[in-house]
Amino acid sequence: MILLAFIFFRSERKELLQIIPNIENADGRWLTTGLLVTLLYILLQSGMYVSSFASINLPLKWIDAIELFLKRNFLSIFLPAGGVSALAYTPSQLRKRAFNKTQIHQASGLYAFAGLFTVFLVGFPVVILFALSANKHLASAWIGLILVVCILTGIIFIARSLKDKGKLYRLIENKFPKLAPVIDELFAANVNNKKYGGAILFSTGVELSGMFHLLIAMLALGLPASFSVAAIAYMVSVILMVSSPFLRGLGAVEISIVYILEMYGYSTIQALSITVLYRLFEFWLPMIFGILAFAWRGRNLFIRIVPALLIFLLGLINIISVVTPPLHIRLKLIKELLPLEAINASNILVLFVGLALLITSAFMFKGLKNAWRLALLLAILSLIGNLTKALDYEEATFAAVIIILLLLSRSQYKIRSSIKWIRLGLLSVAIMFLSVLIFGYVGFYFIDVKHFGIDFTWKQALLNTMQIFFLGGDNDLHPRTLFGHEFIWLIHILGFLSWGFLLFTLIKPFLKIEISNESGRERAKFLLAQYGNSSVDYFKIYRDKLFFFSELHDAFVSYRIANGFAIVLEEPVCAEENKMEVLQEFYKQCNRMGLKTAFYRVDENSMVWFNQLRKQKMIIGQEAILDAENFKLEGKDKKSLRNALNSLQKKGYTTSVYKAPLQNDLVMQLKEISDEWLEAFDKEEQVFSQGMFDVKEIMQQDVITVADAEGKIVAFLNIIPDYSPDECTYDLIRKTSDAPGGCMDALIIKMIEYAKENKLQYINLGMVPMTGITEPNSPAEQLIKFAGEKLKRFKHYHGLRDFKEKYATIWEDKFLVYETDYDLLQLPAALNKIMQP
Repeated sequence: MILLAFIFFRSERKELLQIIPNIENADGRWLTTGLLVTLLYILLQSGMYVSSFASINLPLKWIDAIELFLKRNFLSIFLPAGGVSALAYTPSQLRKRAFNKTQIHQASGLYAFAGLFTVFLVGFPVVILFALSANKHLASAWIGLILVVCILTGIIFIARSLKDKGKLYRLIENKFPKLAPVIDELFAANVNNKKYGGAILFSTGVELSGMFHLLIAMLALGLPASFSVAAIAYMVSVILMVSSPFLRGLGAVEISIVYILEMYGYSTIQALSITVLYRLFEFWLPMIFGILAFAWRGRNLFIRIVPALLIFLLGLINIISVVTPPLHIRLKLIKELLPLEAINASNILVLFVGLALLITSAFMFKGLKNAWRLALLLAILSLIGNLTKALDYEEATFAAVIIILLLLSRSQYKIRSSIKWIRLGLLSVAIMFLSVLIFGYVGFYFIDVKHFGIDFTWKQALLNTMQIFFLGGDNDLHPRTLFGHEFIWLIHILGFLSWGFLLFTLIKPFLKIEISNESGRERAKFLLAQYGNSSVDYFKIYRDKLFFFSELHDAFVSYRIANGFAIVLEEPVCAEENKMEVLQEFYKQCNRMGLKTAFYRVDENSMVWFNQLRKQKMIIGQEAILDAENFKLEGKDKKSLRNALNSLQKKGYTTSVYKAPLQNDLVMQLKEISDEWLEAFDKEEQVFSQGMFDVKEIMQQDVITVADAEGKIVAFLNIIPDYSPDECTYDLIRKTSDAPGGCMDALIIKMIEYAKENKLQYINLGMVPMTGITEPNSPAEQLIKFAGEKLKRFKHYHGLRDFKEKYATIWEDKFLVYETDYDLLQLPAALNKIMQP
């Protein structure tokens, strides 16, 4: 198909150039009609989806159906056998409607069948009435229809055999037994024939709109219009698209339509003109709408990235505009309106604005509020400067577009700038300006005449210094020596550095770092005792955390700040009925501080609060929970575990529980094991949702150890406070490099005994990141699933998962909650930062 497309566009390149005047002179009214028919075509395709879903009792909204068609249509162009393979794609909005995959596949199959059926339904009379009677050469059109009939017959035979469990079903059941339940589920739906009739009706409308598109193309170009020719050309092109393995017949369709139109008396140029216009209506416009459908879902990402890129581009355009000569006609016109001094000042302004825009664009990516304000001011100055320096309305229009984009994206820039840095910047620039002014004044006044050919007066020295410092220049100032050039460049560089530093300090981010004092920690501990209900609540009062205390309720939020984010561990600690108000209060506080928010390791049951606030979510892993009360070592599946424990016992290894407070010499032994574990397994201490080895902390915790026959400890875990009812948990589980296999299992088995002795039913085994994602609901989750499964860097998570699956009876999804898709570009670095001790 790619070669056919190449042959078509390459062989017809001269003719394609010749059709441009035809397209440019096309009748605007018919072009508008063609565009309206394209919109109707999209609605008819969407109607096919609505009726196909309704026929199996699934209420699909029209807006979702339009999105579904546009996205699948776009993907079908680039996927092999795109007409079929694109049906596997399901947008996130459709998944949120609680339709399962089987139902979506059933409806999609009905949609595809309706499309094929109407190709035959409409194509048969077209061939009979027009093709055979009009042109003997088109008798071969039967071949295409026979191909469609064969495909339809094959689909009906396969579907009936699978539904009625015939020979084909039994063959698949014998060869691929795992597929049998999937097939049963797929054909379990009862199709409402009356509602499915709507899909056939909509599909017939799709075929007719295609024919009218070709007819409209003829009329728009002022050529003889024939519905019969349009119909047969369309049907042949559709058959090629149906049978196309790639690119939806691009190239082959064009060749076939041109060929048929030439057979009916149109010249090559006329046939090409009609074909190009038709494909614009039927192929290119729906593809563009598909791109927009994908872009709309990522509009937050677009609205954050694009303004910053355009600001950078505007800076380059301004600089290039100043250094290149203006158009003579425009310059002559502007000189009649403005004095020469004002035009020179505009040139200086545009140059300075261009340099400032380049610096500002870098800070725009960070979401800084002052960067947005400065960018808006500079864009306005750019618009004015380009108009007043040489009537450069192209650059001014570009600046105007950026101003509109900046106003639309205002809410995306929240991070405040530091008052301390702004004061420092203003003071520094004032000192530098004064210093350079004195330096330049003295330099120009006393400099030798030979360097510039001018004996400067005090006024000339002062004006030249100021002009150069402000990154401008004087056309009358011509250095005659190397020293003269270096002198001017020195003042230029000092000026550039001064203004660059000022811009930096104006938008340097301000992050209010609060020091959590001991009284705040005690208050948080008190609230935790009342409302705590999580296995990681203990880490919410860890010494790395900051606290936000509600003014409305007894509640606090535990968080850390990094890279402009306030990252919260789980959710607010408070009564359930107050969580919404506390979250709203915290969001407002972060907004005042200029911080974006993210909530790490949120439980699935807590997503209800964030869904109401319309926040984004992404699954990041699963937490393993062991039912200690019902755990048994008996059974075939526990055989390998029993063997490992028996092997340890035969070698003389024993497990012990040490109650808090621990003796100092025992803690020192544990520290040696911890240090060895970190070094031997190339690990680093991490915090935030877990702890690090802390002598004072561990001394106050119960510890389980594994020791050899001589009493030397080779592995341990520390039991930390768990605020979830009937549950206990551990934090660190570490061993020496030469500890035998099965030590970790021995620790968990001993902890099960510990839980039973303390009448606790569950043990929380902690979260395993990047695993357990069976059905990703977003591109981000698909990326995490792929990385977790395929990338070597994350393979160790599978080993951790395998270890915990030996014990886990419950797996609970854990989420990262964030504000916009753009945050996902910055959050990995912020999360990595907060997890450092």
